[in-house]
Amino acid sequence: MTTQKVAVLGTGKIGEALLSGMLRGGWSPSRLLVTTRRPERAAELRERYGVESVTNAEAAKTADTLILTPKPQDMAALLDELAPHVPAGRLVISGAAGITTRYLEQQLTEGTPVIRVMTNTPALVDEAMSVISPGTHATEAHLALADEVFGGVGKTLRLPEGQQDAATALSGSGPAYFFFLVEAMTDAGIQLGLPRDKAHELIVQAAVGAATMLRDSGEHPVTLRENVTSPGGTTINAIRELENHRVRAAFIDAIEAARDRSRELGS
Repeated sequence: MTTQKVAVLGTGKIGEALLSGMLRGGWSPSRLLVTTRRPERAAELRERYGVESVTNAEAAKTADTLILTPKPQDMAALLDELAPHVPAGRLVISGAAGITTRYLEQQLTEGTPVIRVMTNTPALVDEAMSVISPGTHATEAHLALADEVFGGVGKTLRLPEGQQDAATALSGSGPAYFFFLVEAMTDAGIQLGLPRDKAHELIVQAAVGAATMLRDSGEHPVTLRENVTSPGGTTINAIRELENHRVRAAFIDAIEAARDRSRELGS
């Protein structure tokens, strides 16, 4: 796989995380290309990683695989620029929320293999969750390459594309929900009289410990929660208030809203 040449187009934070992950995974800088909007960003990436910066058209002509990382609303313009230069055998991997493989295939040469991937910002610390879905012409070899690239920054999971909008709502947007919760808990700690930095430290460690238990214990989250919830204790009082304020229902409604927005972006 690492004998291929791969181009990351629109190398922002996620694109840079993928680039860094590939280099740590054994890819040679000579096999990697980047495109950027700003010359100073291109110079920064060249200096930091030793990779070559090219135009989008040059990347389409010379790379074996193109990884597209623009915002969804910028995808149409990028595809217009790329389409004349992408031959049918070129693998195109899209990381834009809501953009379907069918749409990508319609804008590119007939027979172009396309893969849709939704990753998330923990890619910046090698703890991403990347959901991979093949288009009509993508083969197992293409999927293996996507696994290799995105596996360098966390875990990968293959799902049918029909479940991508749900995965985007849960996993792609998921880190923001946890950050929002930590923000609210920090405010609560301050209201209870703790200094902000101490409240933050307490909550972050509780979150790290809870996430590790969820990942490593094999226990259902209900069981783990019940292990903390003593009869007549502090935790059950807190859970009661959360249920009284319909926090569970609010999370479900919020995630459904994120899924709906993903569908809107795709249309």
